[in-house]
Amino acid sequence: MPGQRREQHAPSERRAVLIVNPVKVDAVRLRSAVVAEEQAGGWRRSVWLETSADDPGQEVARTALAHDPTVIIVAGGDGTVRAVAEVVHSSGTPVAVVPAGTGNLLARNLDLMGSIETAVRTAFTGSAHPIDVGVAELTHRDGRVGTQVFLVMTGVGLDARMANDTNMVLKKRIGWLAYTEPISRSVLGNEQFEMHFRVGDAKERSVLAHTVIVGNCGTITAGILLLPDAQPDDGLLDVVLLRPKGFWQWFRVAARLGIGGLLHRTEGGRVVLRAAPDLRAMQYVRDRTLTARFDRAQHIQLDGDSFGLVSAVTITLRPGALLVRRRRPRAR
Repeated sequence: MPGQRREQHAPSERRAVLIVNPVKVDAVRLRSAVVAEEQAGGWRRSVWLETSADDPGQEVARTALAHDPTVIIVAGGDGTVRAVAEVVHSSGTPVAVVPAGTGNLLARNLDLMGSIETAVRTAFTGSAHPIDVGVAELTHRDGRVGTQVFLVMTGVGLDARMANDTNMVLKKRIGWLAYTEPISRSVLGNEQFEMHFRVGDAKERSVLAHTVIVGNCGTITAGILLLPDAQPDDGLLDVVLLRPKGFWQWFRVAARLGIGGLLHRTEGGRVVLRAAPDLRAMQYVRDRTLTARFDRAQHIQLDGDSFGLVSAVTITLRPGALLVRRRRPRAR
């Protein structure tokens, strides 16, 4: 079964393997927190591995699995977690996240944000929960076909151009605000593309859109709730097509997203949201598969990383394929 955990290690044999993005992480503080949890729980000394420019996480993930770890702790951003999950999912070995990136969207959606010490404590003492893994089969404009996984979202159009065009130095300094310039350029230029798509077994449709986002999680940068119904463990993909025409429709989309994020926090607010009229500029659908082809090759991103230009994409799910350590509920 996907995500099913094999028999637990004996207490004296428990050991973590850490996969660390050295560019992102305060290594001294992380090591101190890990040693403290090892000693508190009687774990064996952890194995430490680092990602690199040549290996964002896949090869070190294979090395990590060879150590038969009790848990693999990933210290880095969404791109590092995605690369590790590409190898580890369906292995039965749980992953724990020490968020250290710009967005940390997976950690935010799973309520795993906090200090390094809190994240490490969760890694050693938390319980494993299965989440879905998105799978994107990408047909590149030169005809090559490749398969990648994602945990948060994949996007085509404006969303992907942001990942491709954003200044990385600026992103590191000011975080999500670095996306302002590529967003403004696309809105003012009214950059749209034609997409022919099919959701599930429905008939193929054609639309002009600024962006299409397929999500396993709902919250994006700056805490904006883009996909209100998305849950990382519900076995469904949530899709939104954004196709506003002109500044005022963009303004209405932005207002709906901003207000929606606030209303969604309470049951009364969710009732109001469900009763609100749909915006033609935002179309939502849910299913298990999405296929799309484009008249002109489009940029695509997975979990914030650009994967180049594609002429077609097929997106599916592997339900419950990845185990993620989360905090145990407090005893009442």
